[in-house]
Formats: sequence, C-alpha cells, structure tokens
Amino acid sequence: MEVVFYIAAIVAITSTILAITRLNAVHALLYLIVSLLSVAIVFFVMGAPFIAALEVIVYAGAIMVLFVFVVMMLNLGKKATDRERQWQRGSMWVGPSVLAAILIAEIAWLVSGPGNAVYGSTAIEPKQVGIVLFGPYLIGVELASMLLLGALVGAYHLGRRAPEKTEK
Repeated sequence: MEVVFYIAAIVAITSTILAITRLNAVHALLYLIVSLLSVAIVFFVMGAPFIAALEVIVYAGAIMVLFVFVVMMLNLGKKATDRERQWQRGSMWVGPSVLAAILIAEIAWLVSGPGNAVYGSTAIEPKQVGIVLFGPYLIGVELASMLLLGALVGAYHLGRRAPEKTEK
C-alpha cells in the first residue's frame, strides 16, 4: 500500500509542478486535473474514501467550470480559433496521458487488490467530516467560500466583453 501512496504522491508533485510551469492555460489545466486525481488517490489510500470522492466530484466540477471560463475568455475570433487548433495537437496529451495512465493502473490495482485497501488505521466517515467542517473549521470553510466567490466575480469581470462605443 505504501507503494501506491508514494507513486500517487510523485505523480501529484510532478503534475503540480508541470501545471505551474506551463505557459498555456489549457496545458496547465490538464496537469492540474491529473494532480487533483492523484491527490484523491492519496486521500483514498490514507483511509478517507469520502474525501477522495469529494475531491473528484467537487474539483472535477470546479475544474470544468474553470475550463469553461478559460474557453470563454480565450475565444476571441479567428486568431483564437487557430491558437486552439495548435493546442489540440497530439503531443500536448502525452504528458497528462502518461501520468493519468499511472493513476488508472493504481486504481485498478486498488480495486482488484486483496482485502483492505486503506492504508490508515481507521476510515473517516462522512459524518465526522461534516462535524469537523461545521464545527471547529467553520470560519475556514466560510473564508474559502468567499475566496471562491471572489474568483468567480473576477473571472466574470475578466471574461466580459467591453461595450461597443456608439456614435452620437
């Protein structure tokens, strides 16, 4: 089980570094998705399958919304369309595909593996997560929600088109 943890951690670190260093937003998003999936595997191996599922559901949804915002902001005409075609080359998918294949192999091994696949001593139940989130970490959850709301308003502001000037 430690091998799965360390491989997922290495994939997470590698994909996060690649997400930060990519100049192309779409490339960075692909590596970020791989990073989030590998962190979900780390959570699963550490005995928190509920958090792993939340990681995939929430962040996959959030990443898709972010992807839509990026496409909305970058879709500015023929020049942007040509740029998007350049981004869709097959070589762009090699890095994330290799990292995702490693994660898929780990998931397949975890699902088909014998016995208990959890590395930690006890599994964390969803009720315990809810008690902690709405208990001692309530301020942190509210601050995170305000930060996400600010990011949403900022993305809207950056993505909107400037009004056309009318001649009087």
